[in-house]
Amino acid sequence: MNDYFPLMITDAPAKTGTVPVTAPFDGAPIAEVETGGDAHVDKALDTAHKLFRNRDCWLPMHERIDILERAADIMSEESETLAIEAAREGGKPLMDSEIEAARAIDGVRLCVETLKTEVGAVIPMGTAQSSVNRVAFTQKEPIGVVVAVSAFNHPLNLIVHQVAAAVAAGCPVIVKPAGVTPLSCLRFVDILRRAGLPQEWCQAIITDASAVATRLVTDPRVGFFSFIGSAQIGWMLRSKLAPGTRCALEHGGVAPLIVAADSDLELAVKAVTKGGYYHAGQVCVSVQRVYAHASIAREFAERLARAASDLSIGDPTFATTEIGPLIRHAEVERVHRWVEEALQAGTERLGGGEPISKSCYPCTVLFDPPSDVNVSRLEIFGPVVCVYPYDDMDVAIEQANGLSVAFQAAIFTSNLDTALRAFRRLDASAVMVNEHTAFRVDGMPFAGLRESGLGVGGIPYTIDEMQIEKMLLIRSPEL
Repeated sequence: MNDYFPLMITDAPAKTGTVPVTAPFDGAPIAEVETGGDAHVDKALDTAHKLFRNRDCWLPMHERIDILERAADIMSEESETLAIEAAREGGKPLMDSEIEAARAIDGVRLCVETLKTEVGAVIPMGTAQSSVNRVAFTQKEPIGVVVAVSAFNHPLNLIVHQVAAAVAAGCPVIVKPAGVTPLSCLRFVDILRRAGLPQEWCQAIITDASAVATRLVTDPRVGFFSFIGSAQIGWMLRSKLAPGTRCALEHGGVAPLIVAADSDLELAVKAVTKGGYYHAGQVCVSVQRVYAHASIAREFAERLARAASDLSIGDPTFATTEIGPLIRHAEVERVHRWVEEALQAGTERLGGGEPISKSCYPCTVLFDPPSDVNVSRLEIFGPVVCVYPYDDMDVAIEQANGLSVAFQAAIFTSNLDTALRAFRRLDASAVMVNEHTAFRVDGMPFAGLRESGLGVGGIPYTIDEMQIEKMLLIRSPEL
């Protein structure tokens, strides 16, 4: 029997309907989830906003810490179930979904660590006659109701980054997970409630129409909007936010990676194999564009193609599967169209390039595609890596910087000066040296630049963005 998930809105009206959740690998039904409409959005926002406006109801820090610690303990006890469910609904292989579950648990604990070290600031006074006999300092307060809209590709860990951070910050939160992967989110909300979080502090909704989701996000009762997903939707929603609503947007990139002539090729091939094909390339900072020095470009690309061909592709719930399906059959078709376009434009295919099934695409290596084809200028969000030979690294950096997106970048080299030159000149919020572009730990800043996003992710940074620093000034002749 499939699982059934009711609406997670306090005192909700009757559901508007249900939607099935199916496995992207084979279409097998997994669960049925209730959906909500305008009335549910109004009820959730009304509940959350009244909670925030009543300061006597705010959860003190020690209670938030206790709830998050208990939630992490529950997640640890149920980690295998969480990993299997994430693999089934999202298609990320079990071996990687187990890592995601472990990261999510650590993320909840990182929320606790952040709270325990949270401090305000002392503002200098007495520096001029006008500020004598005064003292001033700041403390943190929640910013307001948080509305979080999340993506499919990390169905548990992304929710922790958005929802657990909101709970830690002291904000009532309403979360709308991706419609194709809602189950991990709903499980996590249930875990928070079992850990002692009053249900009105964290509500979840799967909307029955995109207009309903837009209404949720753009309501004036929203204090902070957290979005992870496509740039087209993210910037559109930002343009419709109510005056005063703050936001953080995390979109994607077309991640560049440079392989210098003096690189350790074995290390570079191994890293790009992971960073380019992890979760079938469905990661916002997946390696997509590799600029390799002309003296080693062919060797690097051929070695990458051999390594990619050895990866096991198939059912994500199998322990031996390394690459799972794309999230929808339409994505397989789109990725293949982009590859075919590049091939017709004269690109050389060194591996992959033909769909394995309706749901799976092979790990593909393309050599020297033209700069104007889709695989060179748009985020493919699929298991395709392009290798471009270069003679002058500054020219390669200029090409790497030549798109409207900028997120994380990388360089492989044995020379410190070369690494630092790339670090200074690459347009990126983070530059990895001898590591792939998709490397991430949950405490580090994670920020898309230009069209890739707005604000800074990473759990401590997200908690900070969901709070305000409120200053207290005291005047006394005894100061």
